[in-house]
Amino acid sequence: MRLLVVEDEARLAAALRRGLQAEGFAVDVAGDGQDGLEMARHGGYDAMILDVMLPRLSGYRVVRQLRAERHWLPVLMLSAKDGEYDQADGLDCGADDYLTKPFSYVVLLARLRALLRRGAQARPVVLAFGDVELDPAERRVLVAGSEVTLTAREFALLEYLMRRPGQVVSKTELLDHVWDAALETAPNAVEVYVGYLRRKIGRDRLETVRGAGYRLAIATGETATGETATGETATGETATEGTDASPE
Repeated sequence: MRLLVVEDEARLAAALRRGLQAEGFAVDVAGDGQDGLEMARHGGYDAMILDVMLPRLSGYRVVRQLRAERHWLPVLMLSAKDGEYDQADGLDCGADDYLTKPFSYVVLLARLRALLRRGAQARPVVLAFGDVELDPAERRVLVAGSEVTLTAREFALLEYLMRRPGQVVSKTELLDHVWDAALETAPNAVEVYVGYLRRKIGRDRLETVRGAGYRLAIATGETATGETATGETATGETATEGTDASPE
């Protein structure tokens, strides 16, 4: 099997090459992110070991670009950053696993073998419903072809609904899965963020089903800003939510 190691620390890169070759792998090494990206695109590798802090192009940008181009080779990310948010960033941008430095070579090898067993499985990058597209890896949302900026909570709410297209999702379910159960959450939090989200994607695209919850809907006659062609605000709800907690 062919592996690509993208690491700018020469001694570590050489040690990884020797160790992996001793295990029977064919190993190529790139010393910066730009070279690593080009080699990953065209080298036909079975997996990549990718450092985060690299010259020219960071490991985060390398893996984001590969995923955007539909390259699905397994990526094991290495970093001296051991914070939980650093690890989350690495996984969110498309890496398959994350290992902090200093690391055990035995653990690295075990994780690498686990990735190779799973293989380069094709994963859908973009969720789509009607004219709304959501890219979980890039954290981008397009409505009728125009990009819409969402907060982290708004994005999580929309992603949860888009993974259940056409289904009615209750407020309780949204609280359980979109909000942190360990934190105290205001009873009207769902209504507040539904209101925020409607202002950004258009009211017609997020329906209230009275007594049951919310569901996504395919909007009709709306522009990319969620307004009708005449500039009037679109309503289009299944039932009027007169108690929505945020002004719309």
